[in-house]
Amino acid sequence: MDIDDLEPRKAKPALKDLTALGVAELKDYIAGLEAEIARARAAIAAKEAQKNVAEAFFKKPS
Repeated sequence: MDIDDLEPRKAKPALKDLTALGVAELKDYIAGLEAEIARARAAIAAKEAQKNVAEAFFKKPS
């Protein structure tokens, strides 16, 4: 069980109304989302690396 499983689930944020945005604003919005995706992927990679190190450390010798 992961510690995150114990925390209450967060409600998904409401979708942003894109109809009021112009093309340049939409491109900026996409760039911000892509940056956030990259940040999340980096966090996942770091956590997976930590998990692999811990698993290797606690692995029983054959």
